[in-house]
Amino acid sequence: MELFTPDIGLLIWMLIPFLIVFFILAKFAWPMILKGVNERSKYIEESLLLAEKAHLELENVKIAGDEIIAKAKREQMEIIAKAEQTGNLLIDEAKQRAANEAKKIIEETRAQISHERDLALGDIRRQVAELSVKVAEKALLEKLDNSVEQEKMLNRLLDEMNINKS
Repeated sequence: MELFTPDIGLLIWMLIPFLIVFFILAKFAWPMILKGVNERSKYIEESLLLAEKAHLELENVKIAGDEIIAKAKREQMEIIAKAEQTGNLLIDEAKQRAANEAKKIIEETRAQISHERDLALGDIRRQVAELSVKVAEKALLEKLDNSVEQEKMLNRLLDEMNINKS
């Protein structure tokens, strides 16, 4: 029965080391733990903001690309309409010669539009690639600020390369 009802003296001697350990933890360990948790929380919030910003920028690039494509289609329609009008006038004068000229103009126009569309798409892809590289670079630079993080990242990449080779 003595195990369940300890002495007052024993309680006091057990309470003293407990209070000392509690004081040391409260004074030194908990502030550091809270600081680390707060820093991590701030880093996560900043990363989410950066990701949202990148997403918005990608949406803007997509919208700009759609506008460029729509403009190219409108120009294509205008050019085709002009070519048809020119073809009709030339058909009245000389049907065979006019038909050949209209085909030539339409082919050149389509080639030009195709070329401009390819240039516009290439520019959009380049802009998206640059933006993606910048976002990835910023994220990696923030993540790899200290050598421990760099070493972890290198070890993980080496492990992935070894798994992929197997």
